[in-house]
Amino acid sequence: MSDPVAVAQIVPPYLLQHLAQGSEPIAEQARATLVADTQKRRARSRRTAPTVIAGGSAATSGPSREIFDAGHSENLPGKAVRAEGAPATGDPAADEAYDGFGATWKLFDEVYGRNSIDGSGMALLGTVHYGEGYQNAFWNGERMVFGDGDGVIFGRFTASLDVIGHELTHGVTEHAAGLTYRNQSGALNESVSDVFGVLVAQYRAGQTAAEADWLIGADLLLPGVKGVALRNMLHPGTAYDDPRLGKDPQPADMSGYVQTSSDNGGVHYNSGIPNRAFALTATTLGGHAWETAGRVWYDVLTGPDIQPGCDFATFAALTINAAVARFGEGAEAAAVRSAWASVGVGARAADAPPRGEGIDPNAPLLVRRTGGFAGLVRERRTSLAELPRSDRRAWTGLLADQTLAALATASRPTPDAFCYGVVCQAAEVDVEVAEHDLPGHVRALLERTLEG
Repeated sequence: MSDPVAVAQIVPPYLLQHLAQGSEPIAEQARATLVADTQKRRARSRRTAPTVIAGGSAATSGPSREIFDAGHSENLPGKAVRAEGAPATGDPAADEAYDGFGATWKLFDEVYGRNSIDGSGMALLGTVHYGEGYQNAFWNGERMVFGDGDGVIFGRFTASLDVIGHELTHGVTEHAAGLTYRNQSGALNESVSDVFGVLVAQYRAGQTAAEADWLIGADLLLPGVKGVALRNMLHPGTAYDDPRLGKDPQPADMSGYVQTSSDNGGVHYNSGIPNRAFALTATTLGGHAWETAGRVWYDVLTGPDIQPGCDFATFAALTINAAVARFGEGAEAAAVRSAWASVGVGARAADAPPRGEGIDPNAPLLVRRTGGFAGLVRERRTSLAELPRSDRRAWTGLLADQTLAALATASRPTPDAFCYGVVCQAAEVDVEVAEHDLPGHVRALLERTLEG
């Protein structure tokens, strides 16, 4: 499945940037965390494939977990400290990571019949004690990595079960849907992780939707911080208001949608909108959210119709269709419709291309690959109408949602690297992006188009 554009981290960059502007020692740690996070994003394209245990997608007797200790360095994976079935280490971080992995595996296995992240028994790997005062946790495509926090604003990141569930769900999304980590599809990527992160916590606690607090990262903030969590799914924008952290900037509906080139097009800002749609659906229906709204969202995430560039309106339509398919035209489908309407998202027909209705399918499309040591050039002139239906839909979304423009702006070609160029005057696109800066699914689409 395709690689997301960036390493997925639980603490948004805008929060760390605000923290870094101060003069306290924690400001220096925030600046160091931002530098480390930038380095990880650049290194993501060089990662190796995930570890997969042989076997099919049938349920197993349990997860396969292994926890490592980085010893406050930034070297991964670190020293192995606890393998599957081994007794507790006595280190709270290592044991919380181990237990959190088990709780996440249990939700996906027992409720949704999914055997680990990839559905085929992928090993759950984690590294604790990463860096000195590192104020984040992240999924890098292979493992979860946890910092210990700064001891002033953030405590250790293993203490929050919903954070563990959130990060591991990035792996599920990567394998199931490959949602591009930019703009609205990236905000959906973040939101889906919040959704199943809270469901992991609710499932372990046996909470109903009414009993749940709908908070992400409530266990991270230390005493003295004016806030309750990193995010509030039911009431976005209310999680914190602290002089050091700033005020929670998440919008609760489309009227506050954040247009920005930072944060991968606002993935952490705007995820509050679909978050609230899910929380409203769940609280309207009552009972256990993993049995109602959770099943609908999981059906969409793992279904055949979701595309990497999926936007809010398309996702809304897919959830409505999934609710009808699973529960019929009843309270569940009505709750989903009402929730999306409440956040200002109008559902688009699920078989309609995202934000690309105005692009002429017969307009010329030029795709070119240049570079390499020999300087060879390959190119193809075609049109959307000449492409297979699935590729036509993918191209329509790619041309319309500014993903290519954003990739081109951030691209840093290196000597003898291959570069891909795309020209479509009808969509006002004329870009060139280095091969190593392209997410996997975009590169695969370009190659299929070149091959004809």
